[in-house]
Amino acid sequence: MSFFKFLFVFVLVGIFSACQDSKTQKNIPEKEIAPVPKKVAAEKVVIPGEAERNFNFSKIETISQKDLKPFLFEYGKENPETKIRIKTDFGDIVVELFTDTPLHRANFIHLVKLGYFNSTFFHRVDEGFVIQGGNSDKAFTQKIRAKVGKFLIPSEASSAHTHIRGAFSMAKYLKQNVSDASSPFEFFIVQSKNGAHHLDGEHTVFGKVIQGMDVVDAINKVPTDEREWPLKNVYMEIEVIE
Repeated sequence: MSFFKFLFVFVLVGIFSACQDSKTQKNIPEKEIAPVPKKVAAEKVVIPGEAERNFNFSKIETISQKDLKPFLFEYGKENPETKIRIKTDFGDIVVELFTDTPLHRANFIHLVKLGYFNSTFFHRVDEGFVIQGGNSDKAFTQKIRAKVGKFLIPSEASSAHTHIRGAFSMAKYLKQNVSDASSPFEFFIVQSKNGAHHLDGEHTVFGKVIQGMDVVDAINKVPTDEREWPLKNVYMEIEVIE
């Protein structure tokens, strides 16, 4: 065999081998090719202290009990939103607010737009019952409360909205139980699968969770001290969706 014939045969064998390798590679089942895992960022959804740094006290209008109803009715007309998102490091909770509880809805939207809740925690967790938010042990939170005003929201409790699982309701101060008026700052979400119907009529249900009950369940399982305060702060940020 001449040198040129040898070279020609050698090239043909090489080409054939390359085609075979390519074909074999294509026939590898897809499930055997492991995807490259993506690097997950370790950043928190809620950054502690950020709300305090960005807060503007000059935008707060102090409200008296006498002026409360006119203020909230007017604010409600100008701010008709009914959906909010509670962002936590456990995930998001989306809540729909009811239009037939106008005082509670307007008050909550007002506080959300002020940025009040972004300095607070889910500060009470009663496993198998509720998670409660809207307070903290920081002086900054109490300073905002004092600036907003010392008032109570008249009860809007009704048989139309009861404390079923996922009910979004307002807390009330223990020292005043006669009028069933609400605290303007603290809310709770019913986690119990059976609801919390012994609270019906005593607290105003003014919304419901429409997405994120798995997040509520996760928060409801965090370890707490004897006061039902989580051992590790559960920060939140709340924003208006629509």
